[in-house]
Amino acid sequence: MNYFHNKSRLWPVFLAVTTSLLAVFSCSNDKENAQKETSTEEVLVPISLSPVQTVSRSEGITASGLVASSEEARLSFKIGGIIQKIYVAEGQKVRKGQLLASLNLTEIDAQVNQAQYGVEKAERDFKRVQNMFKDTAATLEQMQNVTTALDVAKQNLQIAQFNRSYAQITSPIDGAVIKKMANEGELTGPGTPIFYLTSDRQGDWVVRVGVSDKDWARLKVGDQASIGLDAYPNETFMGIVKKLAPAADPMNKLYEIEIKITPNGKRLAAGLFAKVQLKPVQNRSYIKVPIEAIVEGNGKDAFVYVLDDTRKKVKRLPVQIGFIDGDKVLITNGLENIQEVVTAGSAFLTESSSVIVK
Repeated sequence: MNYFHNKSRLWPVFLAVTTSLLAVFSCSNDKENAQKETSTEEVLVPISLSPVQTVSRSEGITASGLVASSEEARLSFKIGGIIQKIYVAEGQKVRKGQLLASLNLTEIDAQVNQAQYGVEKAERDFKRVQNMFKDTAATLEQMQNVTTALDVAKQNLQIAQFNRSYAQITSPIDGAVIKKMANEGELTGPGTPIFYLTSDRQGDWVVRVGVSDKDWARLKVGDQASIGLDAYPNETFMGIVKKLAPAADPMNKLYEIEIKITPNGKRLAAGLFAKVQLKPVQNRSYIKVPIEAIVEGNGKDAFVYVLDDTRKKVKRLPVQIGFIDGDKVLITNGLENIQEVVTAGSAFLTESSSVIVK
């Protein structure tokens, strides 16, 4: 009886303890579940969007190049030989038609004489066969052969005489010898440059610069330019576009522009370094975005974020910056067919970020 009596007295205590333990265990599970739900909940980055705009402007084009003469010549002998005499030095001014250099004529004169003897022999053969042909002692074929031989001999003499006339170099322009590439006694080949000449007339100076295809398309003959020369740091020279290259340089893929420069009474020389600001009349289209949209800028290269098709994620797009205009950036490439860009919040984004537009 005492055992059952004690058991009945302990049973409520046992129930109370068990209930307390179950409650603690349940609370612990609820807390763990709440922590799991919180940890798996996706973090949303609040962002703002700004519309992109298209603007047209006639912006200047900056380029650099060298001063040169619009009339220049690289002179050489037509035939090879030993240089007998050079009559001018580097930097010397020359006049049109002035003799600059000549070859040793020993071999060349011998070739002319040989060709002359060939003509004389061909003429004798022609006359002899002609007389025989009249007496029917020679055939028509023989007559035709000597006629052809005479014509060939005359052509060979003409070639030799022509080459002899180009065994010397004369100046085709009034100018100056910028560079002399050979000396007396040297053996030179046909077409090997001997002199580089440029005109020394004040109105013949030009600046040649290379521009991209997009800038080339905006320029036309007659567009104005302002030019700065390192040789005259406090001077600004005016210029006008005179020539546009019809094709790009195969080496640097740029299009050469020739700008005629007004010297303003200053002394110019070939090779002076020039900085050119071109002013095209034709406008160019840009995409304008707020400066806050630009991330990771490096010179002309930068990135912007835009919403993807779900409008819950973002994409990072590369862009080309034209220039900065106050609190706006003009983009030349990279945002075609894009309507909006991310501004506020862009600094905290990655391409894996989930976003919410505020």
